[in-house]
Amino acid sequence: MPEPGDPHRKFPASFRRFLWTRLLGGTANQMLMVALAWQMYDLTGSAWDLGLVGLAQFIPALIFTLPAGQWVDRVDRRGVLAAALACQLVASAVLTVGSYTGWVDRGVIFAMCAILGVARALQMPSSQALVPALVGVDALPRAFAASSTLLKIAVIGGPVLGGLLYAFGAAVVYLTCLAFLVASLAYTAAIPRVAPSATAPPVSVETLMAGFAFIWRKKQVLGAISLDLFAVLLGGATALLPIYAKDILGTGPWGLGLLRAAPAAGALAVGLLLAQRPLSRHVGPRMFLSVAIYGVSTVVFGLSHDFVLSFVALAIGGGADMVSVVVRQTLVQLDTPDDMRGRVSAVNGVFIGASNELGEFRAGTMAAVMGPIAATVVGGIGTLVVAALWMKWFPALAKRDRLME
Repeated sequence: MPEPGDPHRKFPASFRRFLWTRLLGGTANQMLMVALAWQMYDLTGSAWDLGLVGLAQFIPALIFTLPAGQWVDRVDRRGVLAAALACQLVASAVLTVGSYTGWVDRGVIFAMCAILGVARALQMPSSQALVPALVGVDALPRAFAASSTLLKIAVIGGPVLGGLLYAFGAAVVYLTCLAFLVASLAYTAAIPRVAPSATAPPVSVETLMAGFAFIWRKKQVLGAISLDLFAVLLGGATALLPIYAKDILGTGPWGLGLLRAAPAAGALAVGLLLAQRPLSRHVGPRMFLSVAIYGVSTVVFGLSHDFVLSFVALAIGGGADMVSVVVRQTLVQLDTPDDMRGRVSAVNGVFIGASNELGEFRAGTMAAVMGPIAATVVGGIGTLVVAALWMKWFPALAKRDRLME
């Protein structure tokens, strides 16, 4: 691992290659998601099948994430990341040929979604655990900010590019994804080998669950991960954006697109700032403050009937969430021994996946019972309650001054 030093020094070449891997691979993944959804709807016209597209990815991700975390701790982490990209490349290749020749059907799309779910299980723990091996400890907050920022660029740009290219046919989108993934794999191969931990214990059920056990013992890590889980679970309103765009704000698909991009745009702006001016003091209070801002912005969005105000509220919420993400990811990596980082990152990935998927389910269910406005406002208030309770239950985390203690 690079030696600690000036946190504002230039990132090493190995990490810059990782950033290119992150940007190209993330953009390809976002393009795949857009094209898969549109193609499925073109084939079946079924909203139910659109929901199954997400489920087909979530189930294998849930099954394979914990074993992937153990794998990350035992082999070259770069290799696990390359395997994740290779899974996406295979799916892109099959979909390119199948779309061009016309034999892609509902079953083929579901099968490729399952492969993408396996890729997700491999990618999250390997990416998070690889960063500390590529940069010095002092530069870790800035490195996570830069990595998260590029991912937000992919989240904004990937769907736009995929939507534009889909006008020329699904095969064109998948072929472009294939090119991006080949480039991403080339950058991954150029990253120097990261040796596996020499202290990794034998494979067993105990070591498989060791990530959960470690997080339970490390109360500050538990507090940071669970805070994000419940904040997003309650405050997430992504599932309700189509209702807001059409029925409450009175816009068309263009409005929905802007609303979906707003949180990522806010996160991108804050991520660029944090990459240049990394957090150094009062990280605990700032993390809790960012979660509170996220909750307030959700309430404002829920009550708003003005498109501009709604966009701004979502952007502020996305920016606040970026602060929380950078603090949480950096704190988890710094407080975790290197031989445990893969398994702990895998558990973190399970928590993130659960918060996003279950958050959408929570929002949709509550909206069906009490209406979209009440569901959103209650969720935002719930996020504020969670922040207050976590400050009481995890006082050391709430008072933490520096990321490295």
